Formats: sequence, structure tokens, C-alpha cells
Amino acid sequence: MGSEHAARISTWGSAPEPRYAEGEDGSIAYQAFGRGPRDLLFIGNWASNIEVMWEHPSMARYLERLARFSRVICFDKRGAGLSDPVAMGALPTLEHWMDDASVVLDAVGSSSATLLGDAEGGPMAMMLAASHPQRTDSLVLVNTFARLLRAPDYPIGIPEPTAELLLGEWRRNWGTGAVLQLTAPDVADDAQLQRWVGRYMRLSASPAAATRMYEWVLQLDVRSVLPSIQVPTLVLHKAQNRHYRIPMGRYLAEHIPAARLVELPGAAWYPPFVEAEQLLDEVEEFVTGDRPAPVDDRVLATVLFTDIVGSTDLAARLGDQRWLDLKLAHDDLVRSRIERYRGTDVSSTGDGFLALFDGPARAVRCAWEIAAAVRSLGIEIRAGVHSGEVEFQGEDVAGIAVHLASRVMSLAGDGTVLASGTVKDLVVGSGIGFEDRGAHVLKGVPGEWRLFEVTGV
Repeated sequence: MGSEHAARISTWGSAPEPRYAEGEDGSIAYQAFGRGPRDLLFIGNWASNIEVMWEHPSMARYLERLARFSRVICFDKRGAGLSDPVAMGALPTLEHWMDDASVVLDAVGSSSATLLGDAEGGPMAMMLAASHPQRTDSLVLVNTFARLLRAPDYPIGIPEPTAELLLGEWRRNWGTGAVLQLTAPDVADDAQLQRWVGRYMRLSASPAAATRMYEWVLQLDVRSVLPSIQVPTLVLHKAQNRHYRIPMGRYLAEHIPAARLVELPGAAWYPPFVEAEQLLDEVEEFVTGDRPAPVDDRVLATVLFTDIVGSTDLAARLGDQRWLDLKLAHDDLVRSRIERYRGTDVSSTGDGFLALFDGPARAVRCAWEIAAAVRSLGIEIRAGVHSGEVEFQGEDVAGIAVHLASRVMSLAGDGTVLASGTVKDLVVGSGIGFEDRGAHVLKGVPGEWRLFEVTGV
């Protein structure tokens, strides 16, 4: 439930085990997973680690979504992640990386695949599609470019002084998660995402290798390749992308024969899973010919968190067995009330519960009744309630509404139920009483939130 409660287990029970394919110049780490009838070769950012990428729940979800309709093949390019390192003075070329891709396709027995080139993986995907059309079913280009630097015949590129500044920032901030300010500004203050991105970068490449590689990326120019791409091509680009700006995506669509451009809202382009649902819908329709049916994995719900007040001291005072007996009695009481008010018991959070309700008034009344009922056990609880969109991830739930409800609960007093202003507004006319507790800044949640203590139901 958010970064504090969720534990992600993929459809396969764990991350797919990496394997190695032997190329002429070393070993290439790869994975193949999914049950779809088509092969899809995912060519992402040059800095990758196919093992660590599964450690973030949203990245795992992104990959699993691709695997609904394809067998996904991904690999670490030489010089990155689990693949063999390369000498600092002998960086791989696009041709070398194309050879790596061919070796991996051979290793998994793929005769042809859709190529999905994301960000810096785009130029390689374009080269591969143009050079090996017999092995390419179609091409999807996501937030990518044919050239980065500005030129007299390419005014949409980055000016060299700006590129030098970016290179300096890249060198200083490698492995810190600060890259999110440029790549995903709307979620750049997400501490959990910062930690994962920093770890992912550090385990992809060293700072020196990353700097050399970025210098190389700045010199790429595959514009001459574009007219030779003859496979069906879809160009997907975030309209507010601040780095690989939308004119770069439009340039690709204008110069690749019969390519189709879809401009998507938003600025986030890395990590690829941020704001990705609409993008993934477009990819699935392009690859399969069918628009995916809506999935009921995002719904409006009212989230309730409860927690036993002073549980640590209470456990120490009672001893293990008495505390266990009390905890079991508490759990039975809470579950019975959640069921009575038609809620869904999502999980126990240690000394409390997370539950979802399809009506805010039922959630508030349930919390109020729980707070009163547990006093018969000689304990107090605190509760927090908020209404918003939640996202189902298997048997788990996530989303800002879950995180916000947890923060609301943390501010509740002993034996009290605290609700967000959203809940108060939604239960107008219910007879539930509230007392204003003022505006609060909730850790990890943008803006100020007005909170209200429930005074009667």
C-alpha cells in the first residue's frame, strides 16, 4: 500500500531469471518472459540493469503489461548492467549493440519481433529495423530522437552550450535520483522513486562510464537511416517532454515512411513506467490490432487506515502471549466491522488495518464504531479516512489516495477518527459531525490538506 506497505510479486512469482548469450566480444545478459503470441524486443535507456528493474512495483507492472500481449525480450547492452564491461577507451557502437540484439534474438529462438525503442534505445532500434527488416515486424519509438545536438539543418536540437551544462549535471548527479527533475518532474519529490532510480543508475554503470556514454549519445545522428525504415512504425511522444522535446518526435514521424505519430499528455519519459497507461494502450493496439478493454484496476474508493495506539509499550507490558491474545481479539473485532459496512479488508498493517469502501459514509461509520468497540478490550485506536482513486496491483492497492489516508491517520489523536476535507465534502447530508482541525502539509503529498475530526455519526 504505497511505498510503506506494498510488496510486489510479479505474475511469475519473482523476477525472470537473467540468462547469458555469448557474442563475439563477450556475454550479453537477457531475459525473456510473457505468454503473448508475438515477440517484442524492448530496447531501453543505455544505462540498464535487467535484474534491478524488477525491484520497483510500477516497473514490474509496466513489463507485465507488455507481457500480456507479447513475449518480451530485454537485455543489458555491453558495458551496462549484468553484461560484460567494456574498456573506457573503446565504447560500443550502434553496430555493436545491434549485434548484441541479434545474438539475444537468436538465443531465445526469435525469428522476428516488434522493436520498442525507448529514449536512448531509439536510435539503435531504428538502425536495427532499417538494417534487418526481415527480423522486424514493426517499430515503436517512444520519447526518442534521431539526433540530439542542434545543427544548421536541424534547428530543433539542443544547443552545444546547453548540452555541456547537461553533461555536467549528469556527471555530478549520477546515481542520486536527481535526474527526475528533468525526466519526470511531476514525481521528482517521490522519495521512494528517487531511491530506486539512484540504485538503478548505480548498478547500471559507474559515474565515469555513464559520463563517457552520455558524451557518445550526444554525438549520435541517425537521420540518414530514417528513409530506409520500411516496417510499420508508431512514434509515441510526451508533448511536454523537456529533454527529448516534441519536435524531435515529429521529425521522426515526418521522415520515416508512413510512420504514425501520437502525441501524449505529460512530461515524464524516464523511468518509462511513469504516466504510462495511455502509452501502453497505444502500443498494444499497434502490435495486436485490438484496443485493450478497460481493466478495473483503478477505481474511486474510500481508504481507511487504523492503528492501535501505543502498541509497542502495550506489548512490552503484557508479554508475548497476552499481547497475541489481545491482538487476535482486536483483529476479529475490526474485521467484523469492516464486513458489516461492506468494506474490503485489504491487509493487516502490523498493529492496524487497511480497508477499502465504495462509500465514504460507510467508511467513516465503520471507523467510528471500531474506535468505540475496541475500548472494551482496554485499548484505543486512531483512524484516518480519505477518498480518491486507488490502483489495484494483484491483491495489493496503491496510489496517492492510499498514501494520503496513511498520513491522515498518523495525525489522528488517541481514540479519534480523522478525515480529509474530500471525505467531509462527499458525505454532506449524511448527519456525520465534523470539527475542523486546520490545514496540514502531509509528508510526501503535494499541497495543503484540510483535516476534520469526526465528532459523531
